[in-house]
Amino acid sequence: MNVTIGAVDAEKVGKPALIQQPPSDAQKRLALSIIDFLSTSLKDGTLTSDDADNIEVATNCIAEAFKVDPNDKAAISAAVGSQSLLSVFSVYEKLKGTGTSAETPLPKPSELSAINPEAEKLKSAGNAAMQQKDYKTAIAKYTEAIKYAPTNPIYLSNRAAAYSATGDHTSAVQDAELAVAADPKYTKAWSRLGLARFALGDAKGSVEAYEKGIEFEGSGGSEAMKKGLETAKKELARMEAAEDDIPEDEVDDAPGNTRGGGGLPDLSGLASMLGGGAGGGGGGMPDLSSIMNNPMFASMAQNLMRNPEALSGLMSNPTIQNMMQGRREGGGGGGLPDMSQIQQMMQDPALANL
Repeated sequence: MNVTIGAVDAEKVGKPALIQQPPSDAQKRLALSIIDFLSTSLKDGTLTSDDADNIEVATNCIAEAFKVDPNDKAAISAAVGSQSLLSVFSVYEKLKGTGTSAETPLPKPSELSAINPEAEKLKSAGNAAMQQKDYKTAIAKYTEAIKYAPTNPIYLSNRAAAYSATGDHTSAVQDAELAVAADPKYTKAWSRLGLARFALGDAKGSVEAYEKGIEFEGSGGSEAMKKGLETAKKELARMEAAEDDIPEDEVDDAPGNTRGGGGLPDLSGLASMLGGGAGGGGGGMPDLSSIMNNPMFASMAQNLMRNPEALSGLMSNPTIQNMMQGRREGGGGGGLPDMSQIQQMMQDPALANL
């Protein structure tokens, strides 16, 4: 007997069901960057007003699919950072795109610098601002220069230095990484990448950046680069040593119903301090098993077993002291609260925190 399977059903035969995963944070940032690119293309005249409806539909579809808010300007700004998606893609094209190969190397920094005279003026203005320690102006000037030449490693590296000077080492890393991608032989960018990574606590990444810079410098590297590498290596060694010094968690070999000498008394002792015994007693105090069947008391006991120092805080609590004083004055019978009263007592925030 011949069986005909529809086109749609045939595609499903033999294919395992895919488990849908929610978009990662990186994917969400990329989606926001795409939305920013589409919006910018309308504003800068790349697209006409006739395309606005299509862009709106595309934006809403991307936002819905990747669970992002296209109107959240702060999130878009954080996703785009110091480089727009178009600028990043321009770097990619220079490195991997048409016309770039081993036979057609990237332009030299000096050639990139001469791309646009206006960009060079902006770079010079940024340099002057740096000398005056006016880092905000320097960043603004370098940013304008980068708009003319998004792949220029000098502009990117200079802005990385300005970002580091303001303490924004995250943006400095982004610019320096783009700079070394555009021209790995521009060693100042490696130095600035090493410095920014070090400032962010990435000692290993800092070492890698300085080593790359020394490799491209040749002749063992400059004194400044070697000094940076030495500092980064020392910090990396210190961090690794600190990790090795973390003590292992030893197994507790005390009997199961006690913490052993010098630690927290066993639970029967705790019950005695609270006015009860393992077999129950007068005055309404339930036996120990009844107490520990209550989740609230079980949690408290577990916390005390893990943290003996908390016992002193528990026993110094005014509510506990009043309860114990009442038992002493009552001669051990009739003065102890019943379980409902104890549960009400545990609503005391100080005891709940314990």
